[in-house]
Amino acid sequence: MLEMIGVDYAYPGGIAALSGVSLSVSPGEKVAILGANGAGKSTLLSVLNGTLRPERGVLRLNGGDVHYDRNGLRELRGQVGMVLQDPDDQLFAASVFEDVSFGPANMGLPEAEIIERVDAALHAVEIDDLRDRPTHMLSFGQRKRVAIAGIVAMQPRYLLLDEPSAGLDPIGVTQLMAALARISAGDTAIMLATHDVDTAYAWADRIVIFGAGRIARSGAPDTVFADAEVLRELRMRPPLIWEVARALRANGALDASLPMPRDRDGIILQLA
Repeated sequence: MLEMIGVDYAYPGGIAALSGVSLSVSPGEKVAILGANGAGKSTLLSVLNGTLRPERGVLRLNGGDVHYDRNGLRELRGQVGMVLQDPDDQLFAASVFEDVSFGPANMGLPEAEIIERVDAALHAVEIDDLRDRPTHMLSFGQRKRVAIAGIVAMQPRYLLLDEPSAGLDPIGVTQLMAALARISAGDTAIMLATHDVDTAYAWADRIVIFGAGRIARSGAPDTVFADAEVLRELRMRPPLIWEVARALRANGALDASLPMPRDRDGIILQLA
């Protein structure tokens, strides 16, 4: 388990980003972090990855406190990988293969294992055909997938992503979230920060809503989005699918005893 307990963090000038935050994620879990700009989502991921060190509270990995010396951070980042919002902040090699192989190569792995990991990572995010493509010739969405593949090739147990759907077209978002679901099915925990409530609702096992550096609500998607008061306070809207399903339940078109559908196909299935 990766967890933070009672974590505070403030930026220079005393701007509080996290205040008493306690949160955990287990292997295989899919967690979406929602909140307005400045709510603390990106800071949370940076603390979990060890990029930022808590001013108060502790970060724990598999039951032990994280140490911020070279060995401690190496151990943490060997299990906790982070994908930045802008792939251009992460990609630097001339070709896709070179970029994705950088991490495994620096782990000192044999060449055959490096190639195997790269091919598996490219396949996981469905960009096998880009293996030998120059990175400067990729679209924005393709560069995002390469950045994810570079972290997946390290085989982390915990994968953190900052706004993974930003800048992608609807088909690109659907394909990316399906790829992340497949990666999670391999027992990798995935935690992503996003503004996209519709994508988060359809994809996540758990929703965590942040407001002013604190967890305002956390739980199953249906439960979290049913809390109209919290959503109103944080200037958030419920997912469109959730609102449509609620309206269909209200007029009797959907059976209220069934689980709330999470996507369009779920609504169609219940209407059939």
